[in-house]
Amino acid sequence: MKAMRFSWKNICLPISCINNTNQKTTTNPSKERLLMLSRQTSVRSRVYLSDFSNSTISLNDFSNSFLIDIHIFTYEELKTITQGFSKYNYLGEGGFGEVYKGFLDDSLKTGLKAQPVAVKALKREGGQGHREWLAEVVILGQLKHPHLVNLIGYCCEDDHRLLVYEYMERGNLEEHLFQQYGGALPWLTRVKILLGAAKGLEFLHKEEKPVIYRDFKPSNILLSSDYSSKLSDFGLATDGSEAQDSNFTKSVMGTEGYAAPEYISAGHLTTMSDVFSFGVVLLEMLTARKAVEKYRSQRARNLVEWARPMLKDANKIEKIIDPSLEGRYSFEGIKKAAALAYQCLSQNPKSRPTMTTVVKTLEPILDLKDIQNGPFVYIVPVTGANEVDDIKCKDDVRVVKEETEKEANVCPRHRAGRRKRRKHKPMRSRAVYSDTTLYKSLGTSLYSPAE
Repeated sequence: MKAMRFSWKNICLPISCINNTNQKTTTNPSKERLLMLSRQTSVRSRVYLSDFSNSTISLNDFSNSFLIDIHIFTYEELKTITQGFSKYNYLGEGGFGEVYKGFLDDSLKTGLKAQPVAVKALKREGGQGHREWLAEVVILGQLKHPHLVNLIGYCCEDDHRLLVYEYMERGNLEEHLFQQYGGALPWLTRVKILLGAAKGLEFLHKEEKPVIYRDFKPSNILLSSDYSSKLSDFGLATDGSEAQDSNFTKSVMGTEGYAAPEYISAGHLTTMSDVFSFGVVLLEMLTARKAVEKYRSQRARNLVEWARPMLKDANKIEKIIDPSLEGRYSFEGIKKAAALAYQCLSQNPKSRPTMTTVVKTLEPILDLKDIQNGPFVYIVPVTGANEVDDIKCKDDVRVVKEETEKEANVCPRHRAGRRKRRKHKPMRSRAVYSDTTLYKSLGTSLYSPAE
């Protein structure tokens, strides 16, 4: 049996990456609208994903008329800048495909500055396809904002579909919040990250036809060197026209634990769906627990169901706060954030706040500086202490001495076991919990969110 050669053309939307000159000229409403909008130089209009459905619009026509500072790369060019998609440049993998780090030389293309980039390659056997790749090109190619990741260019050559983004030095929020690279994120840093992400969603929702992000989660929030946050991965995003199409919303897409209940049950997709997802991530920021943790008991497995009832009780809030913060946060800020999360997670979409309200609520929290310094530690002086200090520390020294004697009476085998356990006990850097330390190293930009 002869094997069939796989091609995106067999499964993707009916658009071509290259103009077909042999095609007969036909009247197409979507193409006519595209040409009409391209002539309106005074007011820039958006082209929507729905304009590509059942049309003969060429991606080249779209790129030449509407994309903002987007470069078209060849597959060989991207292969070169990633050193042949080397495993040493591998950054990670998602539903879309593998991501590699590369470096653009300013001599590669006119108007292209030298910079590190992230190259994302669509895998043909993956769960996402050409429609998701196209969504990223159409949305990020037209919409620019400080809190949306910058799309530098794309490759649409034969069966290859790749995207080239700006490189974000600190990875994504999930790595810092749950894997705790370098220690726990300080409280004010968490607020800054969520505020930036909220501004990104607010910008999308304020479009003439709101863009519904549909996949808001920590792994899609990228961080720069100063912890400024940017939304990435727009493969599941959709504009208002598609969201209102019942056929489009028939299948629920997204990540378990983050989707709004009305979207799961009835396929109702609105901007309030993004607000619910934001509430889940805000709750994760407060607790440092994932939206779904299947190893926990049935009652505590779903974070929203377990934690939301406690968000209204001031006496219970501190019990669910991330213990790695060790009390170093503004209690007033915690209460305000908990109240906001409770509203965002309402079962009724009409009871949830808009993202504009969310931004206005988070901004004052960033200014609250009533942050505890953590537990007081008193070090007993051992040499050169004056008489007053000796008197104050007399009892403490006796306690230490008694503890030492107890250690000496422990069976040597048990003592060796204790030393072994102590040896493998993970050590944490105290500096990572201090907002002041980060402030000194990063300057005022740490607390000054990007406009």
